[in-house]
Amino acid sequence: MADLSRLLSPRAVTVIGGGTWCENVIRECRGLGFSGPIWPVHPTRDEVGGLPAYPGLDQLPGIPDAAFIGVNRALTVEIVKQLSDLGCGGAVCFAAGFREATAELADGESLQGQLVAAAAGMPILGPNCYGFVNALDGVALWPDMHGLRRVERGVAVIGQSSNVLINLTMQRRGLPLAAVIAAGNQAQVSMADAGIALLEDPRITALGLHIEGITDLPSFEALARRAGELGKPIVALRVGASQQAQNAAVSHTASLTGSDVGARALLSRLSIAQVNSASELIETLKILHVTGGLSSPRIASASCSGGEAALMADLGQAAGVELPALDERQQSDLRKTLGSRVALANPLDYNTYIWGDEAALTACFTALCQGDIALGCVVIDFPRNDRFEAPDWDKVVRAVAATRIATGKPMALLSLLPEGIPEDVAEQAITQGLLPLCGMGDAMAAIRAAATTTRHDDPRPPALLIPRDGNPARIHIFSEAEAKSLLAEAGLRIPGSGRADSPEKAAFEAKRIGFPVVLKGEGIAHKTEMGAVMLNLGSPDAVRLAAEGMPAASFLVEEMISGGIAELLIGVTRDPAHGFVLTIGLGGILTELIADTVSLLLPATERDLRTALGRLRSFALLTGYRGRATADLDAVIAAIMSVQELVRRNADMLYEIEINPLICLPEGAVAADALIRMGEAE
Repeated sequence: MADLSRLLSPRAVTVIGGGTWCENVIRECRGLGFSGPIWPVHPTRDEVGGLPAYPGLDQLPGIPDAAFIGVNRALTVEIVKQLSDLGCGGAVCFAAGFREATAELADGESLQGQLVAAAAGMPILGPNCYGFVNALDGVALWPDMHGLRRVERGVAVIGQSSNVLINLTMQRRGLPLAAVIAAGNQAQVSMADAGIALLEDPRITALGLHIEGITDLPSFEALARRAGELGKPIVALRVGASQQAQNAAVSHTASLTGSDVGARALLSRLSIAQVNSASELIETLKILHVTGGLSSPRIASASCSGGEAALMADLGQAAGVELPALDERQQSDLRKTLGSRVALANPLDYNTYIWGDEAALTACFTALCQGDIALGCVVIDFPRNDRFEAPDWDKVVRAVAATRIATGKPMALLSLLPEGIPEDVAEQAITQGLLPLCGMGDAMAAIRAAATTTRHDDPRPPALLIPRDGNPARIHIFSEAEAKSLLAEAGLRIPGSGRADSPEKAAFEAKRIGFPVVLKGEGIAHKTEMGAVMLNLGSPDAVRLAAEGMPAASFLVEEMISGGIAELLIGVTRDPAHGFVLTIGLGGILTELIADTVSLLLPATERDLRTALGRLRSFALLTGYRGRATADLDAVIAAIMSVQELVRRNADMLYEIEINPLICLPEGAVAADALIRMGEAE
């Protein structure tokens, strides 16, 4: 990875071009307090942005550490070559019209290649990007407005949309934002490269990512690995959908995984927290900045309103946040402070009996937050500061700060509405080591996200990548019998079976296998919908009649597997951007309707698989629901591991495997139906 230190923390910068964008860069650098020289370059103007301009790079009084290139795309390539030859530390390439515009410009792809070649070893951001703002060192190679101001430490955000980044910098929620970088086309410096460079700075506490697409899986793995080594968490807002990740919906798996499951599975594998909105991103970054990440989603909540307590309970449950019941010690200590008139619970409505009594508030919050929790929350919305003074609210803040010291637990001020905590209060809270969480719904989502950044104890193996030598030109869909034969070779248990090309031969095969049997018409993707599968046939005549009524010319006769505890879907799809995505879920004919699935990237460990199974809503079916027998989980996991090994051996050609259902028995697991799509060599 190129050294980005000179580019991101320059002592001297040059701005090349004379338009409004370049003047804005000079303005923003000055406004942020950049103390080094700024050298504008323009061939005909005497000054740009109020500073003397130089006619060419060869006329500069020194070698710049960083450059903002605000000229057209063709000239950008020439300027990059000159800067590289000069020994510049790096450049921001503002111009568009490169790889992102290949649909409109036939030379966009080739011109981006020329740009990278011209840069040689010099780092470049973009093209098609705004650049960066570094509020730690007071430098902004950024051609537009931004909301950052100088800070001594804080979080950083990298994004693929400059406008989204501008909006994030305008937040009024107290987040100490130390740096933003627009990644643009990532022609040379990737989002992951920039992320590592930022995290290496001891003043950066956490990293936020706005991701539209992941193009370099190994670099993201390197980013996550370095973040773990530095003990700095990452949270991502992932948007968009990769059309490459969609497979033809021949199987249930393809329709369930959709377009972005691979990316989400990758982020989960790398312990990168995931959020679904910009507000959740900001709130999560605040938690990560103050706490470094939560050990669990277990919290305690106090408010002086039953309505707020109920909302905390409801929103917490929806977000996956846990509010554990009070233990005996908590109840005893709370009773000493609150008396007998308050119902003790978590969330706690402490009523208003102790409002304004700072000592009692401290005792109440301390008693509540001494349990097995990762975060204590006190719900508080400040009155409008343009109409009211709020001295009693300040007492609550001081009580929360005292509770943090007394319990050693992270403590949050949490407002019902996003505007419930004024910006100055939020900023002051962070200086006291408190968390100002703005908006109850966003806060709950952020708490859950911040609890997923804990590093795995065991090192994560690299994801199983798709070979880069292209995809096979032809794809072969295996017949069910062929697919099961391949699964059997891999070690999976399959039903006894026989193939037949007529109803009479199907009856003969059924008699050989032994009744009852299952009859399936071959060559039909969704057999149930087409009337091409019949279960529990108990005689040769029943088999023959069933075959005569099916829209098929050939048949598969199988042993009927009885005594199943549950049916699972086990599917693997080929995702060019992220590797092979394994999906585990409730199987059978209602798979897509119920959509109870979990996805992860291969390779997975047995521990990963047990955890994934436990996340299914239907997991109780496998473990003795309402007194039923339990399934052989060891056999289920062994079957999935065998599928994984089959994928590994055929990674260059495999497109998709699906077992639906895998019948889970008290002893063993049987692949009752299977689909395999695999490429064919030329």
